Amino acid sequence: MQIADRWFERKRIDDGITLIWEPFVDPLIRCNIWHVSGRNRDMLVDTGLGIVSLRSAAKDIFDKRVTAVATHTHFDHIGGIHEFDERVVHESEAAIMSKGLAEMILRVGDFSEADRRELNALGYAVDCDELISALPYAEFDIDEHEVRPAPCTLSVSEGDVIDLGNRVFEIIHLPGHSPGSIGLWEAETGVLFSGDAIYDGPLLTNFPGADIDQYVDTMIRLKSLPVRVVHGGHEDSFGMERLIEIASQYLEAWKAA
Repeated sequence: MQIADRWFERKRIDDGITLIWEPFVDPLIRCNIWHVSGRNRDMLVDTGLGIVSLRSAAKDIFDKRVTAVATHTHFDHIGGIHEFDERVVHESEAAIMSKGLAEMILRVGDFSEADRRELNALGYAVDCDELISALPYAEFDIDEHEVRPAPCTLSVSEGDVIDLGNRVFEIIHLPGHSPGSIGLWEAETGVLFSGDAIYDGPLLTNFPGADIDQYVDTMIRLKSLPVRVVHGGHEDSFGMERLIEIASQYLEAWKAA
C-alpha cells in the first residue's frame, strides 16, 4: 500500500467555513470535518478517524481557541477530538467519548457477511480489503488503531448554544442515527451542520443505537427547518429543496416497510 504524502485535503467553502477531509479513506467512513471561523473562537464540527494529527495538519487555520463538537460518537467522527482542549457532545453520548472506542472498522472483513450485503445494496461498494487506500506512514498498524478516550468538557442538549462571538449556533437534538445525534443550527444564515442525521447519500440504520421511530421524528423536524444550506457528515452539501426531497424519500420508504 502506498504511503500518503499528506493525509488531509481542504476546501474553503466561504469566508467562514472550511471543509477538511481524508482523501485516502473509503467514502463509507470518510467523515466531513467542518472548520468554522469565529471572532472570539473557532468551531470544529467532527474530527475524522484520528489516524493522523488533525491539529498539526491544519495548524495554520487553528489560529485561536477551538471548540471541537462531535455530532455523535461513531468512530469515523471522533477519532481526532482528543487533540482539542474543548470537547462538546450531547449529554446522552458523553460517556462513550470518555471511554474511547476499541472498535475501529478499517477492514471490510470487520463487517459481517450480512452487513456487507446490505452496504452493497445501499450503494457502498465494500469489495476491497481495507477501507483506507494508503498508509499515513510506513509503521502504521491498521489493526492497532483505536479511538482514544476524550472526556467531554461540555455536554449539551436541545437549545444550548455555541457562541463564536460573531456567529451563534444552536444545538438541535436529531436522534435516530444515534441517540445523541445533534445538529448545529445558525438561524441568522440558515446554515445547518447536520452530522449523520441527514446527508446526501444512503443513511445507515441497521446498527446498535439507531432507532427508526426517532429518525422519523427527526426527518419531519428537518423538513420544517428553514435552511439555506446543509453541511452533512458525509457527501456534498445541499439546500432546502434537496433536504425536503431526501427526508420525504426516507419517510415514504420507512412507512412502506
